[in-house]
Amino acid sequence: MNKESNMTVLLKGILRENPVFVLILGTCPTLATTTTVKGAFAMGLAAAAVLICSNAVVSLLRKIIPDSMRIPCYIVIIAGFVTIVQMIMHAFLPELYELLGVYLALITVNCIILGRAEMFAGKNTVGKSILDGIGMGLGFTIAMLAMATIREVFGAGTFFGIEIPFLSTHTIDILIKAPGGLMVYGLLIAVVNIITKGKAIKKKEFSCAGCPSAGICNGGCATAEKEAE
Repeated sequence: MNKESNMTVLLKGILRENPVFVLILGTCPTLATTTTVKGAFAMGLAAAAVLICSNAVVSLLRKIIPDSMRIPCYIVIIAGFVTIVQMIMHAFLPELYELLGVYLALITVNCIILGRAEMFAGKNTVGKSILDGIGMGLGFTIAMLAMATIREVFGAGTFFGIEIPFLSTHTIDILIKAPGGLMVYGLLIAVVNIITKGKAIKKKEFSCAGCPSAGICNGGCATAEKEAE
């Protein structure tokens, strides 16, 4: 059982364990839907809604789901909420539904959502799992908006589809393409790393004990640690 305080659980996903910039999860939708602020905001809210709801249900059923079946069960639960979000967006926000396209359905296999179900919701109470979902969902949405703002403002000269004087005629086109997305992503990861650590990573810190993803790594950290030695 996790002994963290409710406030710690809520806030850690915003920066210290940000799912995009620290845990490096959900890279595909992050790069694909951050060409516009509108698309990034819609994806962030959709993923956050699914994350909160799936965390709550997984936590509620954690003592009933057999260990051997937990991953398939988690995927079914997540897929159910993704379908509900899709239906709501299709009915009431058709423009955003078309904008997100296939990436909306792919929330089902988003590593952030499945990872939190496995790492946190399956081991903690419903209340804490909801707080974890809110924090991680907020962190994901903020990360998406940060990337999308840079890419749309400087890559397209607009913000939320509204033209920005001067920038609209002096765009850096590569920023709205895949290479530009990777460049912005890498730079923001570096900035967050500087803020959260404040110093270079020492060799002794390179271990499973200090890794936020150790719970779902399946030995990857240990292998990397041996290679580093």
